[in-house]
Amino acid sequence: MSGFQSHFANSGGVDFSGDHEPLPVETMNELAELAARYPQPRSALLPMLHLVQSAQGRITPAGIEACADTLGITAAEVNGVATFYTMFKRNPVGKHHIGVCVTALCAIMGGDAIAEKVEDYLGVGHNETTADGAFTYERVECNAACDYAPVVMVNWEFFDTMNPDSTIELIDKLRAGEEVASTRGATITSWREAERVIAGFPDGRADEGPSAGLQSQLGLKLAKRHGWQAPAADAAAPRKEEQQ
Repeated sequence: MSGFQSHFANSGGVDFSGDHEPLPVETMNELAELAARYPQPRSALLPMLHLVQSAQGRITPAGIEACADTLGITAAEVNGVATFYTMFKRNPVGKHHIGVCVTALCAIMGGDAIAEKVEDYLGVGHNETTADGAFTYERVECNAACDYAPVVMVNWEFFDTMNPDSTIELIDKLRAGEEVASTRGATITSWREAERVIAGFPDGRADEGPSAGLQSQLGLKLAKRHGWQAPAADAAAPRKEEQQ
């Protein structure tokens, strides 16, 4: 399946520029290991693509072909998945991926201001990487943490209730190599290391940091304070006369 090429260079496909290094033998073995974890091997494609990113810093032509060969499907089928999901990157990603949420709630709470500050500070735009390879920046459409708006993510870890100044301080600490811990998660490593964990190879740090904060638990606390409970299953079911 060598020589896979796209005839739609401007369609958002995989970047074919630069050297196309084959995947290491260890990574090929791990791709096969992932495929073996599922009753239907094709179900492993998403974690396999994350593993490719952890090894090569993006989705590469070699990675697409390796996944296709391992699963016994076409490179075009793999490419279709790789270019559909925004977490799969078609261009090289820096050491750290900075994602600023600009969806409605985060935006009006200050996400747009954070995004503008980060773009000006790093000198890059959406899905661009700094010249030193330290940071790739992305305007993210919803980080699924609206109760902590505005939210910034570093290598898919949450940083809650941020503002422009705290975000720049965070970037400076990462650039200086200081230890940085997520608001509700593990200590920050690198984007490639995070991708390997997402692929299904744990780093032993899953229990670092709190998994939920005050905002997420507020509804539960109010329910306990007022004695609120969900109705019983039969009580919630409509009566026959109500259905007619």
